[in-house]
Amino acid sequence: MKKKSVLARMLLLVTIATALTLGIYSFAAAHCDTLDGPVIQDAQKALETKDVTPVLKWVKQKDEKAVRTAFAKAQSAKGKKNADAAEKQFFATLVKIHRAGEGAPFAGLKPAGEVEPAITEADKALDSGSSAALVKLVTDDVVAGIQKRYERAAATYKHKDESVEQGREFVEAYVEYTHYVERLHLDATGKGAHDEHAQGSKQPPAKHRTSDIHKHGN
Repeated sequence: MKKKSVLARMLLLVTIATALTLGIYSFAAAHCDTLDGPVIQDAQKALETKDVTPVLKWVKQKDEKAVRTAFAKAQSAKGKKNADAAEKQFFATLVKIHRAGEGAPFAGLKPAGEVEPAITEADKALDSGSSAALVKLVTDDVVAGIQKRYERAAATYKHKDESVEQGREFVEAYVEYTHYVERLHLDATGKGAHDEHAQGSKQPPAKHRTSDIHKHGN
């Protein structure tokens, strides 16, 4: 049993490491709309140096003109009453275009600090040159998440045929359990939401047949 547990944990680590490698660019999409995110940091640098170049990597070539125009307006407004408004407009235009290029919606700029712990660790990993702390953070949470859902599904499976209510309780636990591991695996294999946005297509939802439920219990 111990060997199986160690092997399962090793496989999970490999899966997570794969997800981190394949999705190294996706960290920005998760917090690119925050005022302390990497996109705005580059935008601030561009304004300080009076050079738009640092932000152009965040948009596609066809969108450069709109970004350059917003940048020019922010530059020309420096020292004037509308300086703050022009700067915020530049930030918003840049982030909106960037997110559109990723297939993600834009609901306005978010305050600094609204970043998930994993994203913070992802940024720290890039700065430090090591993903060890990030892998540990994600691995611990994933292990706990799978174990919690598995235990509930396994416990309810034992009584699923004793009554309709108990059967429904099992189905609810089973759906949460399988959808959770499905999402993890899709992200790890490069088929998650970010990849769907980039490809302009959607992954068809998995279909769990009744027979599949019985198979998982065996």
